[in-house]
Amino acid sequence: MRGGGGGPPSGAYGGGPGAYGGGGYYDEYDQYGGPGPRGGPFGGGPPDRYGGPKQDRFGGPRGGYVDQGMGPQSSGQGCVVMVYGLNMEKMNCERVFNLFCLYGNVVRIKFLKSKEGAAMVQLGDGISVERAIQNLHNCFFFASELRLSHSKQAFLQDVPNPHDLPDGTPSFKDFMGNRNNRFQNPEAASKNRIQSPAKVLHFFNAPPGISEDDLGEIFDNVCGKRPLRTKQFPSKTERSSTGLLEFENKGDAVEALILCNHHPIPSAKTPFVFKLCFSASPIV
Repeated sequence: MRGGGGGPPSGAYGGGPGAYGGGGYYDEYDQYGGPGPRGGPFGGGPPDRYGGPKQDRFGGPRGGYVDQGMGPQSSGQGCVVMVYGLNMEKMNCERVFNLFCLYGNVVRIKFLKSKEGAAMVQLGDGISVERAIQNLHNCFFFASELRLSHSKQAFLQDVPNPHDLPDGTPSFKDFMGNRNNRFQNPEAASKNRIQSPAKVLHFFNAPPGISEDDLGEIFDNVCGKRPLRTKQFPSKTERSSTGLLEFENKGDAVEALILCNHHPIPSAKTPFVFKLCFSASPIV
């Protein structure tokens, strides 16, 4: 699997290409039944020279790559989304990032002290905001329904002294330049196939030779929900593993992704950073 996602060159942090920031989401999967040219599990339009769809459903080129400056100076109007309905016993900035990074680069996240279960998320461009709203509005997980809308703010200011969330983590975090963002350049952006929450997750950047039991134990230990079915794809290299995980329902899959996305998996060298996204392909 090739590296991507704006991370370091293959092997720079150990764990094969993509460890601590690789993309390479669907290069191997596309050979195993992905619909359309380089369709991957999520389809997409005809490929451009980067290998990604020319436009997504919102008119954004290459999977939504528009502006990767990821800062106030380059994120014009419409780059902040209001998020309501977060379960405050379960959610924090890192977990919000794990979900929203599927739809665009996450710049900053701020939980509101004045309104329970509300947060603001600044994304890298307005198209990413539209994708997040289109795919996540009314999504139900952790016994709560997520509601999204546009914010009037153009960007989020830094919060020098954020309050603590119920789990003790800070209510504000800056993710600018975070190597787990997946739209940092055209090549990385082209590997994303935008998909609404589903009960099937696509996993990648797992250690080579990881077993079904090993995968089940990760989810058991981190979120208490084991996938019902697992399918691993043959790999062109022995540097990482990729495949599909099917859960009992969509809510379980969303919770598993929020809790297990970017979970470090120990290896002989540096841990692999396990990566997840939603898939429209059922396990057959």
